Amino acid sequence: QVQLVESGGGSVQAGGSLTLSCAASGVTVSTNSMAWFRQAPGKEREGVAAIAAGRSGRTFYADSVNGRFTISRDNDENTAYLQMSNLKPEDTAIYYCAAHKGSGTWSNPQVFNYWGQGTQVTVST
Repeated sequence: QVQLVESGGGSVQAGGSLTLSCAASGVTVSTNSMAWFRQAPGKEREGVAAIAAGRSGRTFYADSVNGRFTISRDNDENTAYLQMSNLKPEDTAIYYCAAHKGSGTWSNPQVFNYWGQGTQVTVST
């Protein structure tokens, strides 16, 4: 049974930082593409960042977070992370961890087979 469990969300002021964790079981983060998506009220789910499977670990970022967010993974812990800095109110959303083993556009949620339950991030002014 595959489980992705997010943690680390919370409330911060603009300019602050948070690190989200995605603990995986039943799926190996090193051999799956891992990604973070977010969904704000009334908006579609959007890709935030992704890290490719394998040794390359190539990373991808949405323009809106590039330079502020960093995705990574710890193969020993079988956990993916999203470090978020210089947070803005527009980053407020539920953040989801996702995984897939195949190919496809990293920011397309339909490509991903497995999803976590989400963790709330709220950024205030």
